[in-house]
Amino acid sequence: MLHCHAGPRRDAGCCIRRAAATTGVAGRVPRSFLTADLLEITGWLPPREAEWTSRLFFALLVWGVLSAWTPERWPSGILQAGLLGLAFAWGLRKAWTAERLRLNWPCWVAAGVAAWGLAQKALGWTVYWRGTLEGLLYWLTAFAACWLAAELACWHQLRSWMRTALGWFAFTLAVASVVFYFGTPGKIFGLFPVSYRAVGPFLNRDHYASFIALLLPVVLWDGLIRRRPLWSRALMAGAMYASVIAGASRAGSLVVTVEILLLLFLAWDRGHEKVGLIRRAAGWTAFFAVTFVLVVGWDVLWQRFQEPDPWRGRREMLQAAWTMVRDRPWSGFGLGNWAVVYPAYAVWDPGLGLYVNHAHNEWAEWAVEGGLPMLAAMLSLGLWAIRRGLRRPWGIGAAAVLVHSTVDFPLRCLAVAVLFFTVLGMLGRSPHRERAPRLRGPNADPGAR
Repeated sequence: MLHCHAGPRRDAGCCIRRAAATTGVAGRVPRSFLTADLLEITGWLPPREAEWTSRLFFALLVWGVLSAWTPERWPSGILQAGLLGLAFAWGLRKAWTAERLRLNWPCWVAAGVAAWGLAQKALGWTVYWRGTLEGLLYWLTAFAACWLAAELACWHQLRSWMRTALGWFAFTLAVASVVFYFGTPGKIFGLFPVSYRAVGPFLNRDHYASFIALLLPVVLWDGLIRRRPLWSRALMAGAMYASVIAGASRAGSLVVTVEILLLLFLAWDRGHEKVGLIRRAAGWTAFFAVTFVLVVGWDVLWQRFQEPDPWRGRREMLQAAWTMVRDRPWSGFGLGNWAVVYPAYAVWDPGLGLYVNHAHNEWAEWAVEGGLPMLAAMLSLGLWAIRRGLRRPWGIGAAAVLVHSTVDFPLRCLAVAVLFFTVLGMLGRSPHRERAPRLRGPNADPGAR
């Protein structure tokens, strides 16, 4: 076996050149092929257009998160148009190169829900076409993000780069969110005044908690398994955890706590010979998490846990949702139409001039809008996310968000939904493989003929 120790790119190139020299083909194959083209064929290095696509994709993800606070339509329109346009351009490339499409189960679920919305319109089941059109755009955008992530994650270099970039972005945003949360309350990044004490760019503390829940496993698992500096990844994870505590999301704080414990258990379960590493990881993570929580405080979160009836409002909305599903169990009321239909079934008035725009339970809202077929599709997606998340624990955050969705509506935030389907797309990736060129001569591999 050949061993090299110069990093992923140099390691692959070094091993390939040694293999070529050993088999006697080095003199007949250009050195440039051994160091670039063959790396691309074996799935280590992506083509240049894939690199540019991944950069644009990441830029759109960042834009979606940083503009999540604005109530205007144009920021989300840029995100949707950008992702759909990027997916269309990538589809043209696939058609030109005659490569097979890489579609995992989340891609099929997103596409199926979008098709279900069209069927609702065609069959006259939707009660408000404009709401269904918004829902259709939402699910098409989710499909675009999921498919692009599945395609780009097939290359080792892009997969690693995307995970690292998303982890550092989440950590940086977590630190900035805490600073501005206490330094300039009521302003987004200290610049844009809002009527709510936002956490970072999110007006809803639960949306922010789900954003962190998606990406915290990416950061912590990087230190546990991929031999990154363990203390630095524990520091990043601790800061991200403390930012959720500061934001005072009850369900979010429970979800990220269970996430960290589950990640440590899975790391221990996969490497009994690395007990010392797991102990150090647990120690560093606990140290930084407790330290940062002491800095930001937990008073607001504790007060929210002391509320006498935390299910007030949610319980009544769930009752109304059950009545709606009984009225239209198979057809639903149309994608995006919860807020339109709810007043006719309301059993609770929030008062103060407020209105109920979501069910505070994604699963109930999916059943109301898309009927039992959509609920079944999302249940299958949840089982898929759990199974893949246990196999690749850095992606367990997708399953965590679905658990959080039982008491809140984080996926109704387009930025969180796009990141959610991006993680699902990367979870379902398969290694990139193309047919290698056949080498002729006395030392050519007979099995390649």
